[in-house]
Amino acid sequence: MPPSAPRWSCVIFDMDGTLTRTNQLIFESFNHVARRYAGTTLTPAEIISLFGPPEEGGLARVVGRHRVASAMDDLCAYYRANHRRLAQLHGGIDRVLAYLRSRGVLLALFTGKGRRTTAITLDEFGLTRSFDLVVSGTDVENHKPHPEGIARILHGLRVSPSETLMVGDTLADVRAAHGAGVAMAAVLWDSFDRERVLGARPEYVFHAVKELESWFRHTLN
Repeated sequence: MPPSAPRWSCVIFDMDGTLTRTNQLIFESFNHVARRYAGTTLTPAEIISLFGPPEEGGLARVVGRHRVASAMDDLCAYYRANHRRLAQLHGGIDRVLAYLRSRGVLLALFTGKGRRTTAITLDEFGLTRSFDLVVSGTDVENHKPHPEGIARILHGLRVSPSETLMVGDTLADVRAAHGAGVAMAAVLWDSFDRERVLGARPEYVFHAVKELESWFRHTLN
């Protein structure tokens, strides 16, 4: 088990790859639009290379800026229609969130996803009311790995960096956390970036949801 830690007042979660298994849904949604608007199919690596800004930024590079609005409408329609078929909440995540809430910990979500797809996933998984504050890629000018989103959460929830933990699965999450002066718990159960994540030296590393849950119960008892 990882070493002990401060008694966290706030835990910030990433979404894709951390709370949810949504990579296949993202890949298929992007390719639905790529085929329709550009007559092409992208590899997972090509789609991942578009990550950073919200979906509109990636779509602009695929379909052109003048067609982003309609392409985004199509992506969101496909995303919602296929959510239950292609996406899952990682097993045990609901227990982790419920336990933290029972201990009076403030919960926040900081995701690079745009506001629209974030809202769809929260709604589909019944998590809309699970977080005290949600910051999506649409809500910041500077996207991960910039710490702006975490700084917004610290300010909005009136918590200090020393009492806050970021939980995420990518190098951008680690850099954003450290840039904001926040401790980082890297979770590797669905990470496509694990070697670089480990190389960035997060304070804590977890390989399974059950391991993270046990650590929280030990830390916050």
